[in-house]
Formats: sequence, C-alpha cells, structure tokens
Amino acid sequence: MSKPRFAVLGAGSIGCHLGGHLVAAGYQVVFIGRPSGMEVLRERGLTLTVCARPPVHLAPERLTLATQPGAAADADYVLVTVKTAGTEAAAKDLAAHLAPGAVVVSFQNGLHNPATLRPALPGHTVLAGMVPYNVVQPGPGAVHQGMPGTLMTEPDDTLHTALRSADLAVEARTDMTAVQHAKLLMNLNNAINALSGLPLRDQLGQRAYRRCLALCQREALTAYRAAGVTPARLGPASPRLTPYILGLPDAVFRRVAAASLRIDAHARSSMWEDLQRGRPTEIDSLQGEIVALARSHGQDAAANARLAALVHEAETTPRTWTGAELYAELRAAS
Repeated sequence: MSKPRFAVLGAGSIGCHLGGHLVAAGYQVVFIGRPSGMEVLRERGLTLTVCARPPVHLAPERLTLATQPGAAADADYVLVTVKTAGTEAAAKDLAAHLAPGAVVVSFQNGLHNPATLRPALPGHTVLAGMVPYNVVQPGPGAVHQGMPGTLMTEPDDTLHTALRSADLAVEARTDMTAVQHAKLLMNLNNAINALSGLPLRDQLGQRAYRRCLALCQREALTAYRAAGVTPARLGPASPRLTPYILGLPDAVFRRVAAASLRIDAHARSSMWEDLQRGRPTEIDSLQGEIVALARSHGQDAAANARLAALVHEAETTPRTWTGAELYAELRAAS
C-alpha cells in the first residue's frame, strides 16, 4: 500500500516539527503557511532538533511549500496547526479543497477546535489531537522540541503508523475531551513562562512562579467540577494533586517532580515566542477558556482573568515579571 500524503495547514513551529519529521521519514508533505515563513524555508530549508538528539536538516529541495489552502487538495491527511483564532477560517478554506475521504487532524491548543472543524467539513473524519510538549523556533528555518512527550489522537492506525515511522511517539486515546482539559491545565503555564522571560526549566524551578500556576489550576479545577468535567491523568500525579505539588519548596519539588523537569535549557513556551515576535497570543484560548467556563457556572476565575489581562498588555507593552511580583499581582486579584 502506498504511503499516505500529508498537508500541514499552519506551518509554524508545531506544523514544521510534525511535517518535517514526516518528510525525513520519506512521506510526501506540503507545508502551507504565511508567505514570509515559506520564503525562509525556501531559502534555508528546515532544521529539526529534539532534546539531545543530533539535528536533522532538510534541504530546501526536499520541501514542498505553499501559501494557499488549495495545496491540501491531494492530501490524505491534513494536520491543522493554526492558532485557535484561525480555526473557523481554516475550516472554510479546507471545505473548498479537501479530497473525498481526506482525514483532518487538529493538533491545536484549546478545547473546541475539532468541534469548530467538524460542521464545516461534513463527510470528512476530524480527529482531535494533542501535542504535549513545547516547540519553538530558535532561529530562521529551525524548530526545536525541548522536552520528551507522546502525541495523542483519536484512533487511526494509518496515521499512527506514519507518525511512529517518523520517530514521533503517539498514543491512541478514546477520551480526547478529558485529555484536552488536562492539557489545558498544563498550558496555563504558557502565560506565566511568557511573562517570566525565562526558559521553562528555570521558571518552573522557582516556587513563586509555580504558585502562580497553582492559583490558575485551582480555579480551573473548580470550574471543571462545576461543569462535570474530569481531566485525564497524563502524568504521575492526578490533576487535583498537581497544585499542591507545585507549591512545595524548591528542593522538595525537584525530587518529587524530577520527570517534569527533564527539559533542556532552550525550551520555552510558544506564548513567549509570540511575544518576542510581536504576534498575538493564544491567551484567550487558554486562561480565557477558564474564565469563560467559570463565569458560565456563576464562579470567578480572577487569577486567570488577571493573567490574561497582563498578557494582552504585554502584546503591546512588553514587560517581564519576577515570580514574587507576579504572584503578588495574582493574589491581589483573587
């Protein structure tokens, strides 16, 4: 049987990471992204780095690049990696071009992207997916995965065979709603990392920053309970215990959460990268989701609301916060 053909819609950090590994494994992939980003790849090619592994460079002639969604017309699988704000437009674009039987996979942050894609793409399978690690662009034409992790999607044997052959660990899940809610708890740290200006390992090594995350997670868990949502357990500790662990003294936390700190020195959140590049962030799909869910059940998620406001301020007026400053700000709000 011939190998499936792929398209990546939204070829930024995550899209280039996934698509690049598939190209390196011999799959046909078309990268669809902004003209400026595609021009960089056309000139420099794509360099993939993962933790301590040797880099893999894909020369420009190995990359198929496009800027319009019509380039996905021949794909068997379309990996959607646009930001949440662009999902509705992406769905409309794909509806005009997808081949019969093409499968769409949402590898996006947030909770509602598959539900946005499905009504616009009748007759097509839309799979929810989750990327558990951060990928950033350390330089033009380069993407870096700074921590280990296993991709998760709804079951699809052909897709999973391709990803595994591309050296991308993947797990089939039938509880992706619970997985997405668990990932959102983890992603509440993206804003804290962005405002800290520090690499993830350094930021998570400081109790004051972790206490900020614990505040946000407690509000989220309260909203989840009100909504009848039980997040999946994705790590060694259950989600309800994580805020307690985050608040432990640094030395104790390092022992208890050693696996969570297996992050290389370059790893940062994608939101930090957005602020550095002057791009709009996904804060409304992260902290904003918690604020909206809490309010829908007559609750207040004041720490998450304040953090979202601080990130929106940083989008126009950059500022870094110490852990003590940020924790005091969020405590005052809550």
